[in-house]
Amino acid sequence: MTSNGGRRTQGERDAMTVEIGYALCSAAFAAAVLFGALAGPACVFGLPAGVRGGLVGTATVLAVVVFVARVVSVLVRFGRGDQPSHPGRTSPDS
Repeated sequence: MTSNGGRRTQGERDAMTVEIGYALCSAAFAAAVLFGALAGPACVFGLPAGVRGGLVGTATVLAVVVFVARVVSVLVRFGRGDQPSHPGRTSPDS
């Protein structure tokens, strides 16, 4: 928060909106890739129904876990402010 009475500026609200959008999109992409990698072979190859169900179920659970973990990690990193103060630099000292 800022020092102007605890209210966020429009720029801070915009940055938070962009960060939330990035977190959701990158998490959805990561979850979709993981789901496709695990469940894809089950759907492409003629596997027995029990094996296919197990792979799809496992892929679904892992995709949800990856989605939540990615969203949380991006938003926690944004909240801590671990971004460099100078674009293109890895450390404020450099």
